[in-house]
Amino acid sequence: MARRPFATAIIALACVAAPLLGCRKHKTPGPASSSGGANPAITTAFPRNETLYVGGRQWGEPSSFNPLAGWQDWPVNDMNLIYETLLMYDPLAGKLVPLLGESYTVTDDSVDVAINAAAKWSDGQPLTADDVKYTFDLGKQFKSLLMSPLWTGGYITDVKLGEPRHVVFVLDSKKKNALPVLDACVEIRIVPKHVIEPMLKAANNNIDDFLKQKFDKDPIGSGPYKLLAYSGEKIVTVRDDNYWGNKVFFGGKLPAPKYVTHPIYKSNENFSVGLMQGNVDVSSSFMPRIQEKKVVKAWYDKEPYFVPTSIPMLWPEILHAPLDDVHLRRAMAFAINYKDIRDLAVSGYSDPLESGLVLPTGLEQKFFSADDAKQYGASRYDLDAAKAELKAGGYTAVFKDGELVETHDKAGKKLPTLYIKSPSGWTDWESIVRIVVKGMRAAGIDVRERFIEANVFWGDLYSGNFDLIMFTPTPQPEPSKPWSRFDYVLNSSEWAPQGEKRYKNMGRFNNPKAPGYVARIDELLDQIPRIKDEAELIKAYRELNVLYMKNQPTIPLVYRPNQFYEFTEQHWKGFPTAANPYLPPQMPGERLGTRILWHLTPVGGS
Repeated sequence: MARRPFATAIIALACVAAPLLGCRKHKTPGPASSSGGANPAITTAFPRNETLYVGGRQWGEPSSFNPLAGWQDWPVNDMNLIYETLLMYDPLAGKLVPLLGESYTVTDDSVDVAINAAAKWSDGQPLTADDVKYTFDLGKQFKSLLMSPLWTGGYITDVKLGEPRHVVFVLDSKKKNALPVLDACVEIRIVPKHVIEPMLKAANNNIDDFLKQKFDKDPIGSGPYKLLAYSGEKIVTVRDDNYWGNKVFFGGKLPAPKYVTHPIYKSNENFSVGLMQGNVDVSSSFMPRIQEKKVVKAWYDKEPYFVPTSIPMLWPEILHAPLDDVHLRRAMAFAINYKDIRDLAVSGYSDPLESGLVLPTGLEQKFFSADDAKQYGASRYDLDAAKAELKAGGYTAVFKDGELVETHDKAGKKLPTLYIKSPSGWTDWESIVRIVVKGMRAAGIDVRERFIEANVFWGDLYSGNFDLIMFTPTPQPEPSKPWSRFDYVLNSSEWAPQGEKRYKNMGRFNNPKAPGYVARIDELLDQIPRIKDEAELIKAYRELNVLYMKNQPTIPLVYRPNQFYEFTEQHWKGFPTAANPYLPPQMPGERLGTRILWHLTPVGGS
């Protein structure tokens, strides 16, 4: 297959706010320290017209900027500010965009990426194909790292150095699935071999000891910004005027903000107030009723205001009886008032929900069947249908004065109360869960909400420590959609029992060794990435989506952008919108949205 330049390559598969921030200038901590505290001997004035304040990406005190950690703080996690990916994905056009990689080739046997000859690290050393190979090879050596699923999932068998500046990902000869590799090219941040290798050696090659290192003292990256300082109140980055991409992509132009700073607030409301007061310029936090906030803008100027790219959903832990019963799961789905979620919990920021795992709009629309959704789906509010499913499963509900007291199984045994876990402070999710609980209890299902701290949430999610938990599978727009969403929800390879961490199918549906295993699901997940005929691809997606709807392993709740995109032009202007879609609605610094930083201009002399 001929090499495709990124400009034309189309993917065929588709004051609550901190008072300091209200000032034009303020004192900030000095150079970042391992303790995260300020150096009182160093003060730096941050002119407002040189400082962009971003929000919604950091919810607690910083703990790690280690690029290999499973979860890092801003500006490392999902960001291209310090560390960069090989490629970026444009979800508006459905194409890959160059970054560290300048071009790519996909064949039946490999994905070949050419590394940009100008790329270099912030210490001046060149960023080479060897750095890329080293980064991905770490996932073969250490199973806990984010690039490990390429190896453990059997998608690649080797990463080779090709002709000068080329990295070749060798695909597994049976799967021949390039989609996870392309996703990894837009997700995995490349690390400097000359920094990481000696640090790992000093840690005796113990990855757990290595991951304890915070990388908070002038970390060496390839991106346009450097970590300057952090505390429990904010994280500050400073522009690297020697960034290699300035010349390659922008004709030598520098990003407009000298500083990009993330204040740390406790809830969505805090960031909303910060936006309205002009203390935050752009945020991915949830802001209710944005149509009433005249100073705050979004991608669209009317409903749904944001571009839907993901599907938040409830994940039942299938190993927790009675959640192993499809009748109960479908009853739960019928019991939810989806219109209330759309109108009340997310302020109209969603089109009406359809059943299944395919978005009915945008690039995925061709794979969606309204007829299938109507025939097999349960994503509609229908209490009679919910009660019919409960009856089919042998469940009975006990009410007193119109309030549910308890639910019994077919043997007449009282069922334990089931709890829905969700992070506290995520106000839109909290509202959704309350609406879900109200509907399920009205149908006769004994369910309650349980809001937990975010740091506890992630551990519970991956270990299966929940009855039901709210989570969004693969929210980022990627070249593999919608296959990767199905794979994330349904993949039953590398089965792990409850208590052991699992990063896909956390509800542990469709155990290959258990009765009732649906082998056809895994067959379709394996076949779809290799199907080249579009008519056959549509047919396969429809079959897989019907199997999903019949088994109801998760319960979709609403459509959502992968991130909310809200901005104010009180201090900076030039943000992309649907009327001026020069870049997608992503946070400045995140993925392709990083390039917004070169298009902004300060307002007046603020």
